[in-house]
Amino acid sequence: MYDFDASHPPRLARLLGFAGLIPFVSAALGIWLTPLGWRPFVLSALLDYAAVILAFMGAIHWGLAMRAGPEDTRTQMQLGLSVIPALVGWVVISVGLPAGLAVVLFILAFIGLYLADLRSVRLGLAPRWYPALRLPLTFGVVTSLLVAWGGLMLVQPG
Repeated sequence: MYDFDASHPPRLARLLGFAGLIPFVSAALGIWLTPLGWRPFVLSALLDYAAVILAFMGAIHWGLAMRAGPEDTRTQMQLGLSVIPALVGWVVISVGLPAGLAVVLFILAFIGLYLADLRSVRLGLAPRWYPALRLPLTFGVVTSLLVAWGGLMLVQPG
């Protein structure tokens, strides 16, 4: 069991969290470095992965609500927040938005999710160390998405 009051994230959580950045960083660089014919595939992989991770992060909030229990007044809001990331990710990848807009929406969604993470800690639902894990990971995700967005805007075919 993790120490809920520790100020530093567990080592395994940090390692796995940073490993989760590998697809973001590699796809963001891939937008710039791969041949033009491969860029749609790289972009699709990036957007799909962003949606999956957004849903995964939302599921953490579902788990926090379940841990708090149904009698806890914080539970209803936490459950509501938990499904929003998955829905946003699904909408972004399923409605055929222009790639530049999809990336921007994912950036906003990950920033919003980080704010929800901070709220969870303030309410005592998430461990005190959670922001120390989430901040660098959110920064890595948002930076990767910005790099990809820049590549989409600047590296246009033909």
